[in-house]
Amino acid sequence: MVVESWVGSMSRLLPRAIREGGHEFTFLTRDLHHYLRSAPEGTAHPLLGARNIVTADTNDLQALLPEVERLHAVLGFDGVLTSCDYYLPTAARIAGRLGLPGPGPEAVENACRKDATRRILADAGLPQPRFAVHEEWADIARAAREIGYPLVVKPVDLCAGMYVRRVDDEAELAAAFRALAGFPVNARGQRRAPVVLLEELLDGPEVSVETVSHGGAVHVVGVTDKSIGGAPAFIETGHMFPAALSPADTEAAEQTALGALKALGLTDGVVAHTEVKLTSAGPRVVEVNPRPAGNRITELVRHVTGIDLAAAFVDVALGRTPDLRRTDTGLRSAAIGFLVPHTAGTLEALDGTELQDTPGVLEVQLAEPGKPVKAAGSNNEYLGHVMAGDAEGPGARDRVEALLAGLRAGLVIR
Repeated sequence: MVVESWVGSMSRLLPRAIREGGHEFTFLTRDLHHYLRSAPEGTAHPLLGARNIVTADTNDLQALLPEVERLHAVLGFDGVLTSCDYYLPTAARIAGRLGLPGPGPEAVENACRKDATRRILADAGLPQPRFAVHEEWADIARAAREIGYPLVVKPVDLCAGMYVRRVDDEAELAAAFRALAGFPVNARGQRRAPVVLLEELLDGPEVSVETVSHGGAVHVVGVTDKSIGGAPAFIETGHMFPAALSPADTEAAEQTALGALKALGLTDGVVAHTEVKLTSAGPRVVEVNPRPAGNRITELVRHVTGIDLAAAFVDVALGRTPDLRRTDTGLRSAAIGFLVPHTAGTLEALDGTELQDTPGVLEVQLAEPGKPVKAAGSNNEYLGHVMAGDAEGPGARDRVEALLAGLRAGLVIR
């Protein structure tokens, strides 16, 4: 059973992995039109390749659990998964109710709530930024003064960098607080927790550790780096796998991620994407995501190592041992760069036709002229991406940056 999904790349990768693994799936959703609206023109959405499509209120867990029990009695599910952050706790609860493989529901819920993650990691003594969690403005303002500006304001239950902002003073903090208060329901109709997470602003580069947990053991697949832009927002502008780190920094990032996964109880039946800052004072946990990485990172990993994290996600959901054997793909690094709009308007010109045949280019996906454009405030406003590989070493990022520079030169938004 697949419970909801994102409408981006994982909505295509996951059905492919299920099909190539020799399986079929039932798709459970509260709003099928949400996916039909996002289908590429002239094609059916990949999620419509499901053997069964069932409409149910996936936001009402109390009513949903008896419904999936009835479905299970007829269809006999072997596993439950989702690629959408907002439904990871739901999928874990369903798997637990049906006695199917998967991580503990409480562990998933704690990982999906940034405030719960912070408290659990603090209790375990793991390195992380100084933080505070409050709901009322007076408490938030006081905590900000205690932590000290500049700091980072975060919602505890959103993703893709939505409403995550750097603030340098109380006026900016108040504006960020008002913006969050004006977004009480997420994009899937779920009411948000009205609390705000404040964190110390960390220095240093950010990386992510990609892991697969099975049979009580956590396997590190590798470390990915991250480029950030769009200040005061924190927009992911690109990634490279593997990260160009020293062996000591790689080991520090991996051990920090493993400690966080252990503290949260995510050591079985989960593919995880743990973000770590390599600060001047040592590594610090940013957040733990109990699902495969987004933004095509899984494809970077596959191009370099041959390991398919989408397939591993399916395997662990079925209680099967995932295939994590590395193969020689001919590439030593792979990178992706995103075209991030800085102004609003209508896309008039963006031509990347010649990139398709450029040596080393692995993927090109660009928005079509006529698309309404918003100035980016999160990872949801990209105008496309370019992915490239390097057979010699860690040169994939430089290749991607050069290609993006050419695209930006011909980008017209009016």
